[in-house]
Amino acid sequence: MGLFSKGVKKTNENFFSKLSRAIVGKSKVSEDVLDAIEEALISSDMGVDTTLKLIDNLEDRVERDKYMSMDELVDILRDEIGKLLNVNDSEALVQPFDFSKKPYVMLVVGVNGVGKTTTIGKLAASLRAQGKKVVIGAADTFRAAAVDQLQIWADRAGVDIVRQEMGSDPASVAYDTVRSAVAKGADVVLIDTAGRLHNRIDLMNELTKIRNVIRKVVPDGPHDVLLVLDSTTGQNAFQQAKEFSRATDVTSLAVTKLDGSAKGGVVVGIVDQFRIPIKFIGIGEGIDDLKVFDKKEFVGSLFTREDIGK
Repeated sequence: MGLFSKGVKKTNENFFSKLSRAIVGKSKVSEDVLDAIEEALISSDMGVDTTLKLIDNLEDRVERDKYMSMDELVDILRDEIGKLLNVNDSEALVQPFDFSKKPYVMLVVGVNGVGKTTTIGKLAASLRAQGKKVVIGAADTFRAAAVDQLQIWADRAGVDIVRQEMGSDPASVAYDTVRSAVAKGADVVLIDTAGRLHNRIDLMNELTKIRNVIRKVVPDGPHDVLLVLDSTTGQNAFQQAKEFSRATDVTSLAVTKLDGSAKGGVVVGIVDQFRIPIKFIGIGEGIDDLKVFDKKEFVGSLFTREDIGK
């Protein structure tokens, strides 16, 4: 089983167990089959708007060929989902870092509990393994556990971390982090932020302040604002994407815990609704289980042929 197949296994089983029951023994695509597909898509937390868009597209295709085979239907569904994952009509694999920018500054946002700190640690370890010099900024100064956990990851990955006393100004930590990174000739800066969906104005002000101090040192930074979402929360992930997109300019996504969720459709729905590319998916707890998102591999993992008709 491939790595992506492992990560979306529960979504695959949930989707195709419902789809297979609807299509077994059928010789053509009927309204019942389309209704079953709609139910399966919604149950995977793809979202109503995205699901209806897919169903409309399927209906248009089916209308042209009443006797489309089930294999053809699956191929079309796979193609349509793949199109929804294209941001800016690009088929290219999303590049996680632009190493021509030195240091490349990534601001990491998201609520507590989604795996934000762990994602930063795994990114740091991966970059370090590639021979890159990394500095982590512990700007979530409101939770001692967050800073301590980040320190453990930094030690484990063998990278530098900048931290201050609890309750310090997060922007001050961010400023010290990028200054340190520039002085050390670092390739990448990863800055953790407070995982609170507090008043949106407060959140916006805090993130704006962090952006402004970063730009005092790195004028074109941050180069990326990565929003971390937990796939197991389903529709709550949509709400978090909505709130953070309003508060700041989110430029990419990391979706965690796909291995433990039957709601992998949330990946498709969020990209479709917010037009933000996914850079990383988390498919396990291991240090190597954060993967660069590959759209083709992900869609292929959703549609393993041996599940059809069982």
